[in-house]
Amino acid sequence: MSDPGFQVIARRWRPRRFDELVGQEHIVKTLRNALETKRMAHAYLFVGPRGTGKTTTARILAKALNCAGGPKPDFSLEDPVCLAIEQGNCLDVIEIDAASNRSIEDAKKIRDECQFSPANCPFKVFIIDEVHQLSKDAFNALLKTLEEPPPWVKFILATTEADKILPTITSRCQRLEFHPISEEVIAAQLTRIVKADGVIADIEALKAIARLANGGMRDSQSILDQIISFSGKKIVEADVLSIYGLASAQQISDLSRAISTGEGKDVLTLCDAFHTEGRDLMRVLADLQIRVRTAVLDSVKSGGVSAQLGGSLATEQLVRLLECLQEGEQGIRHGLSPRANFEVTLLKAIEQSRSRSIDSLIKDISAAAAGLPREPGQKKIKTSSAAPEPAPIVVAAAEVVMPTVSRIADVPIEDTVTFEDSLPPLDVGAPEEEAPPSPASTPFSFPDIAGEPLPVAEAGKSAFPGDKEFHDAVKALPPGLKEKLKETIGAEFTSLRAVPAGKLHRPL
Repeated sequence: MSDPGFQVIARRWRPRRFDELVGQEHIVKTLRNALETKRMAHAYLFVGPRGTGKTTTARILAKALNCAGGPKPDFSLEDPVCLAIEQGNCLDVIEIDAASNRSIEDAKKIRDECQFSPANCPFKVFIIDEVHQLSKDAFNALLKTLEEPPPWVKFILATTEADKILPTITSRCQRLEFHPISEEVIAAQLTRIVKADGVIADIEALKAIARLANGGMRDSQSILDQIISFSGKKIVEADVLSIYGLASAQQISDLSRAISTGEGKDVLTLCDAFHTEGRDLMRVLADLQIRVRTAVLDSVKSGGVSAQLGGSLATEQLVRLLECLQEGEQGIRHGLSPRANFEVTLLKAIEQSRSRSIDSLIKDISAAAAGLPREPGQKKIKTSSAAPEPAPIVVAAAEVVMPTVSRIADVPIEDTVTFEDSLPPLDVGAPEEEAPPSPASTPFSFPDIAGEPLPVAEAGKSAFPGDKEFHDAVKALPPGLKEKLKETIGAEFTSLRAVPAGKLHRPL
């Protein structure tokens, strides 16, 4: 037979004074100062996620208002009034569940009770939990009372959905925002609880519980209760992961590293492990997004590049990676095959993390051009915002293989990159009708930087690696240009063809 006096951790460790509240220091400071300076409002609206201490704070405030010698922030827990409030026996502190008392008749009862002075306490306190559940008529019935209540009445309204409360109600209250409690604070509180209860728990197990709680202290304590029932007096991380389908921190780290380095095989291996171990794929995706978000913030702070995921990625790549993971949520949640959609999302994320936008490539090319030789008589790359007049000659252009770029249509390109020779233009001689005919098959050339003739591919034809013309043309490039292009954008020269000079000035 179970012990009739047993209480769950969430009830046994519920804070009883302001000093015991965890993770809501701004709320404690506000209420303590109001009590000390006698500037208590007649109505408060407590807003925040579940399990963050709204109802608990309302009860503590009711004690501070009605304790012996009050109102004051520091009171004795042995005070009879405080004990009666904790046990729910105080006639002057009325807790109302708006989910089951939401009609206009219930609101009229509250309005009528406000007219009677308190029986044993200085103030009559109405704590209305989940106040957003009240109907519109019920809200309207309370408007006048909330605006000008009797001097002995205090209202404390608590809700998780402030957007459902009428603005006319909100404007009559002092609104206090309860924040989600950080994982570090939750883990520290769980450490104190297990130590007091004689339970041995790994710190990694408590951190995993804190991750599951999503900022709610009460949720973390309920999870801890369940884990103790499963594991007994010794809690390890594996127990928490197996019960709730979490991936370990090491698995999330390995997954982020595989994505950032483009190791698709490792990603699929981890996906198989998640399926075999029964991990919650949505939870894995959420943990991965948290990791990527941290890398994005790090890249912004460190100048545009972060290596926190394992591979060095620019901010734009990390942002696209995060967007890809977010877009995959719906497919995993509502798709016919969550596992397949999960794998496709991660493989798409790899592609997004490896691609680069055209504007960043142009910036890299411009930066590379700035470091090339610019001595007289040498070839150079120059960046210009306005296209120069096309030269009346035909020059040779080298095709290069560029890495994959994305979102070209989305980026306005204003700069152009121009390849030009620094020597004087070729003299084309007399007008066309007076010029002597030249055979179309005769190749032409222009001097290189050493003054020797440089063979150029015949118009309309191309030269390829292995051809003498191709070799001579590449060799005649400015020193370091080929290496700089390969280092910056991964470019390789693959062919050489003759093109009109005017085409060299077209925008990329």
